[in-house]
Parts: sequence; structure tokens; C-alpha cells
Amino acid sequence: MAYATFDFAVENHIARISFNRPDKANAMVLPFWQEMVDVFAEIEDRPEIRAVVIASTGKHFTGGLDLSAFANIAGEMMQGDRGRVGEQMRRTVAEMQETFAVIDRCRVPVLAAIQGGCIGGGVDLISACDMRYCTNDAWFCIQEINIGMTADVGTLQRLPHLMPSGLVRELAYTGRRMPAEEAFRCGLVNATYATQDEMLAAVLEIAKAIASKSPLAVHGSKEMLNYTRDHDTADALNYMQVWQAGMFLTQDLMEQMQANQQKREAKFADLLPAKKIVRRRR
Repeated sequence: MAYATFDFAVENHIARISFNRPDKANAMVLPFWQEMVDVFAEIEDRPEIRAVVIASTGKHFTGGLDLSAFANIAGEMMQGDRGRVGEQMRRTVAEMQETFAVIDRCRVPVLAAIQGGCIGGGVDLISACDMRYCTNDAWFCIQEINIGMTADVGTLQRLPHLMPSGLVRELAYTGRRMPAEEAFRCGLVNATYATQDEMLAAVLEIAKAIASKSPLAVHGSKEMLNYTRDHDTADALNYMQVWQAGMFLTQDLMEQMQANQQKREAKFADLLPAKKIVRRRR
């Protein structure tokens, strides 16, 4: 499937999503919000994909929400019955939250490679990824406070699980820019790189390493980490018991043991595709 707001390609079990509107700072226009849901539905449909890299082009990773694209929607919401408009707004926010929730729910790890500005909706996006890497010139900004609104599509819900709460609050309340060095120091990003090319090469190597592991074990690891984040320890341990009861006995175990003994790279079968009885794509 072709997409307008980013390029999509799959090679060696790794999917790459590359924002392709550098002349517009890769701002998130209306089609972007649906296309991200669609591309992750495609990723879910393709069991050969074992890792995803989200990258960008040009000076900035993304300028965030394209305000001009939403001007008409905002104008419509200033009219009509306040109760009905408010209820409609709630559903609109829910739709937009889905754009990044699909990243969080993706069965495979998602890695973000960030250069330049990562602004507003960009922070929402990378907060939903498994790992983040950036160039030395990168910076991050919870821009919504600077335009008089509360960030509403994931930053305030996910960022406190990635970095200290006090720092998240400072960024959310002040709208200041956080440079790459500070982002690395507080744990938002795993590593920083001198150039975008160096960063992409390193991130693709990490994705390659992930893709070489048992896809069932990687999927289980992400499932457990996300569940543990959202539940208490007792519930998470119980879910781990249930998961192992169903998933432990797999050919991947024997293949990895034999590969280790024979000092060769293990070869794993892809996960099975879904039956597609009900489609997820919106």
C-alpha cells in the first residue's frame, strides 16, 4: 500500500517508516493520522516483519500537528450546542490517540530515529515507541502548552513511564526545549549520534539484532513489558504464568539451543498471520 505522508519499505524483516515532507518540517497533516493507523495495520498483517524503525528526512523529525490543517475543524467546534460539541470533541481526541496507540500495541518493537526538532505530536509519537535514538542536534518540546492547550494524544500518559515525573511536569508546564544531551541523561533516548546517517546505521543494526531473535520470544517480551507498565506486580506475574503456559513449548527453543551448540545463527519461522475474521483497520 502506498502512503502520502511517509515512505514505507520492508527489508530483511525490518519495516521502515520515513516521514517525507521535509519542506513542511514533516508536520502532521490530516492524512497522516489515518495513514499511521493503516501502516501499522499492514505491519500487523505481515508476519515477516520483526522490527519497525520510524525515521524522518530533512532538518527536523517532525514539527508536530499542522495547525492550519485543523483550522476548519477548530472553527466548527466553536459553534453549536456545547454539550454535543464537547461529546464530539471527546471522540475526536480518541480517534487521534489511536494514531499513536497502534505503535504502543504493535506486536514488534518500534524504534524511533530522531533528528532536529521533535515537537508537540512528535513527542506523543516517540513516547509510544519502544526505544528512541537521536542526533546531537535533536531537541524535544511539549509544544501544546505554548499554544494554550493541554497535550492530549499520549505524551502526558506515557512520558512519566520513561523519565522522572518532575522533569516531565517541568517540560509540560513550561514548553521549553529539552536538548539531546539532557534527553540522554534522563533516559528518554538510549543514545545520541553525531550525524543522522550514523544514527540510522546504528538503529538499523539494533533492529537487525532484534529481528534475528525468536519472534515469539520478542513478542512475549514486549507484551509483558507493556502489561507490567500498566498493572501491578502481582497481576503482571500472574499474566506471565499464563503466557508461559501457552507459549513456552515452541520450536524456537530447540532451534536456539542447537544454533548455540553448533555456533551458527539461529533461523526462526515467522509468526502465523491473523485469520482476519475482523479487520482492525479503521
